[in-house]
Amino acid sequence: MKDQPYIVIMAGGIGSRFWPYSKNSRPKQFLDVLGTGRTLLQMTFDRFLELAKPEQFFVVTNQSHVHLVREQLPELQENQILAEPLRKNTAACLAYASYKIACINSNATMIVAPADHLILQEGRFLQTLVAAISAAQEPNRLLTIGIKPNRPETGYGYIQYVPGSVDTQVLKVKTFTEKPNAKLAAAFLESGDFVWNSGLFVWKAGSLIEAFKKYMPDLAEAFEDGKGKLGSDLESDFILTVYATLKNVSIDYGIMEKSDQVYMVLGDFGWSDIGSWQSLHELREKDEDNNVVEANALLFDTKNCLIKTDSEKLVVVQGMDDFLINETGNVLLICKLGEENRFRDFVAQAKKKGEDFV
Repeated sequence: MKDQPYIVIMAGGIGSRFWPYSKNSRPKQFLDVLGTGRTLLQMTFDRFLELAKPEQFFVVTNQSHVHLVREQLPELQENQILAEPLRKNTAACLAYASYKIACINSNATMIVAPADHLILQEGRFLQTLVAAISAAQEPNRLLTIGIKPNRPETGYGYIQYVPGSVDTQVLKVKTFTEKPNAKLAAAFLESGDFVWNSGLFVWKAGSLIEAFKKYMPDLAEAFEDGKGKLGSDLESDFILTVYATLKNVSIDYGIMEKSDQVYMVLGDFGWSDIGSWQSLHELREKDEDNNVVEANALLFDTKNCLIKTDSEKLVVVQGMDDFLINETGNVLLICKLGEENRFRDFVAQAKKKGEDFV
């Protein structure tokens, strides 16, 4: 590719829906969740090497995890790791990245990717991104990748598009919807003009900055004031100061839901957001009773379960259906597999027992 895009990998989450396997000290993006020998962060980095050289990458992460990024991606220089002092959601994260990249190349194209996705058909994935890069060259356009749904999934956000709005692949976005209930998800699937929101974005750095100026002027003003400090010895102090003033806002809510310049490229490349134990159960190989077993275990009258331990301790399970059993370090968790909405409460209560449990 003649003008290689910059790749921005968002690796700042704590993966609470994967607790206790994912903990504050080493969240899921830094773990070999899929048993490939590479962590989710490393797999994301590897995937984009077809489009950009290592020097074109930036990883945005919490400052407490900078050492993990350095350890897992030694190809990156220190200034390619953007350390956030506070978690302020994806609008702040992408403002930091876009202003930093614009200081290097004001005409640069950015691809934004979460660090925890699985892509099964990487050739088709890259073809989709090339189409999105081309479409993103139009002034002020913001591109997202929509995933053709194959089931009424309630764990993903949805994008509604205007059929045939630009061409067969580039479509005008009409609405964004956060995770729907089962009835609404089924209606979305039946309508045929809704797709899953992948959280993958493509745009020119300048296009995103213009959107920040229009829809999030306070955030834009804060970063405009520090443009001369990014890339200098003053960057760290500036980011520490500016993050204390920023609101906790997602890029979807702050920009994508408001802008009339949002377009979508439809993707069909074996995508999964590895966001929870439930999603891991769907991906992993199962026994004849639909159990995923990554443990030294004996199962009796047990089905639809996920059993994963980090020791050789024998686990004997009887009479369970749709349960998660996970032992990681000093925590043993036994709960219903599908009840992801309970995990924030689990983690909050565990924290009261001691910081080393979370």
